Amino acid sequence: MRKFDLIVLGGGSGGLAAAQRAAEYGARVALLEPGRLGGTCVNVGCVPKKVMWYAAELAGGFERASDYGFDVRVVGHDWARLKAGRDAYVQRLNGIYQRNLDRKSIATIRSAGRFSGPREIVDANGDAYAAEHVVIATGGYPVVPPLPGADLGITSDGFFELGHRPRRVAIVGSGYVAVELGGVFNALGADTVLFVRGERLLRGFDSLLAEQLAKQMRAAGIEIVTHALPSAVRGAPGDLTLEMPDGRHFSGFETLLWAISRTPRTASLGLERAGVEIDAAAAVVVDAFQNTSAERTYAIGDVTGRALLTPVAIAAGRRLADRVFGGRPERRLSYDLLPTAVFSHPPIGTVGLSEAAARERFAGEPIKVYQTEFVPMYYALGDVKPQTAMKLVTVGADEKIVGCHVIGPGADEMIQGFAVALTMGARKRDFDDTLAIHPTSAEEMVTMR
Repeated sequence: MRKFDLIVLGGGSGGLAAAQRAAEYGARVALLEPGRLGGTCVNVGCVPKKVMWYAAELAGGFERASDYGFDVRVVGHDWARLKAGRDAYVQRLNGIYQRNLDRKSIATIRSAGRFSGPREIVDANGDAYAAEHVVIATGGYPVVPPLPGADLGITSDGFFELGHRPRRVAIVGSGYVAVELGGVFNALGADTVLFVRGERLLRGFDSLLAEQLAKQMRAAGIEIVTHALPSAVRGAPGDLTLEMPDGRHFSGFETLLWAISRTPRTASLGLERAGVEIDAAAAVVVDAFQNTSAERTYAIGDVTGRALLTPVAIAAGRRLADRVFGGRPERRLSYDLLPTAVFSHPPIGTVGLSEAAARERFAGEPIKVYQTEFVPMYYALGDVKPQTAMKLVTVGADEKIVGCHVIGPGADEMIQGFAVALTMGARKRDFDDTLAIHPTSAEEMVTMR
């Protein structure tokens, strides 16, 4: 049995972060990962998705070019060429991650691991390992619903395997994946239809963002069908029909993409042999310090079912290593204020509470909301006038800002700076006292009244 100070199960963003930070403190670390290093984010998530988003942004730029005097003729788009370049980029990242592990003397075991006992692991070949500490960071996978014909569809994993752009696409879902990939498909020329279970997109986000996004997606040519959760899929690959419980049928789809939820990857870990508790959704139960129910066994990232975001997994992993190996016993990630971007078209940046959540959490306290909508200067010379929208949610007599939300060009980049301000406890008067940078969309955030 090989012995280490730390064993990490999973080579995704969180696992890599925890392993490398622990190694920097001098810990002897082993990392078990059967697939490509980088996990969901690098291989079938945020990194290749952002490449596709850039391609979609270029398509929009070509449409606006004539407004600025350019005579640009786009004769087509080579999806296969884009895929090849994207895949090569991801492969380079896989190599960089491996070299980083080697540089820090982290033992990389290219196998899945499962518990054989408390803090004891066995790999697929039967080799055994033990450590003083174990981190579970195996992530999750996209769900395909249990209904007739569902296997005729693909998930976000399958999106990155597509060798050509489908002619007509159905996307079932209303969250990050649905709106992001829907925007890409549409911008690159696919006839795109979103099927949403309820009334709105992006449940849990501020209503301003959801409403503006739906408005602009529809204006861009995307059909959004509400109250539409399929009960069956009929047909054959390349010609699919979605059947709804109320009798509606939607036909002629070359591709169906499920974007409804993700499941923690815990089923094959043998958690019961380690005394690790999971909840009804198969997520590992953790406390505020990422501790599981088993001694010196921790879980981070999507496997916990909390805030399924790459930066969350990375931050939790690094802080855990700081606490366990860096002599910082109170170090942990706070889940109260998590900035995020949605790479939709247009993009969204948001940090803190929605207006509805703020009114619920701070019931009885004064809530004041500042909001603005305007056409960004980028569209000044054209006939198309999409709006940027912003909202600040404040609490108390001193108007502490507890929510900051923006949708429009540049929202994904500008929110990082405003997240720093909210993390430091900014009040509305702090924004008022900040000099505006003109002409930008971001200046509206500090001039709202």
